[in-house]
Amino acid sequence: MNENPPVHCENLWKIFGARAEEALAAAKAGEVDKDEAFKRFGCVIGVADASFSVNEGEIFCIMGLSGSGKSTIIRHVNRLIEPTAGQVHVEGRDVMGLNPKELRNLRARTIGMVFQHMALWPHKTIAENVAFGLEVQKTPRNSRRAAADAALEKVGLGGWGERYPDELSGGMQQRVGLARALAADPDILLMDEPFSALDPLIRKDLQDEFLKLSRDVKKTTLFITHDLDEAMKMGDRIAIMKDGRIEQTDTPENIVLRPATDYVARFVSSISTLKYISAVEIMTAGEPAAGSPEFGPSTPLPVLLQAFTDGAGELAIKDGDKTLGKIRSADILEAVKTDLARV
Repeated sequence: MNENPPVHCENLWKIFGARAEEALAAAKAGEVDKDEAFKRFGCVIGVADASFSVNEGEIFCIMGLSGSGKSTIIRHVNRLIEPTAGQVHVEGRDVMGLNPKELRNLRARTIGMVFQHMALWPHKTIAENVAFGLEVQKTPRNSRRAAADAALEKVGLGGWGERYPDELSGGMQQRVGLARALAADPDILLMDEPFSALDPLIRKDLQDEFLKLSRDVKKTTLFITHDLDEAMKMGDRIAIMKDGRIEQTDTPENIVLRPATDYVARFVSSISTLKYISAVEIMTAGEPAAGSPEFGPSTPLPVLLQAFTDGAGELAIKDGDKTLGKIRSADILEAVKTDLARV
């Protein structure tokens, strides 16, 4: 972990209700779970002892079913919600220790947020909507218009600045929301199910466009979703939540291939493992045949398959000069067979 990662939450708790402190003490002692806390104290455990860090430039997905606590977590990062216990740090600063002015600056300059439903002002042009945050910051008119135009170009809406929201489709309005978050050039983006209200094809297009944009602008992104396929596609790492708790935080590959809990295993049981399998998962011990093509341990399955299609009889898996093992065509067939048995 970096010394000061862009976002770091440690032992974060959020309990809603008049007897939150009593419920917190009981939950920390292991005396109550989410259901029992509601029965005994009339309190709802929104987040329970959550800890994670978001690395610079990565897309970190938090996913879970409705009520799992994912959106509650993200609202702690810019302090829209006060925690019951725990710490939230943004770029090394304790968010809970910020005074009102510092908090406004954090929200205006360091963090941009994109919601599921973008509330655009119907009486303002697209450019004026995008530049609104800069207007609040009293940025000069010419500078904020230039920033708005640049942000609209990034999301594929160059030339639309003088239009109005009712002239745009739902997908285009969602792009305006992203442009508004980008206009102030924040270090961190918080995205709370930004594409979930869109039709599937539009949603896929925006996912692809955001991934491309993310590579270009290199923003640190905390991305909330209830959709496992979306999390697997978007996230460099994923935290899976259940009843306010983080069940596992890992790469998409490890989430699928090495689930940490029974809940995660059930959650990912419908996901094909084939796209996540690499050489190290299917190689066997032993010396490969002389002259076998050489591949690294992280080589993905499609590349290995192509080698056999090109006529290889066996593959050598090496890490530098060290031979780790070998792969035969039968090993790949066994991996495919195992995957088919899961679905």
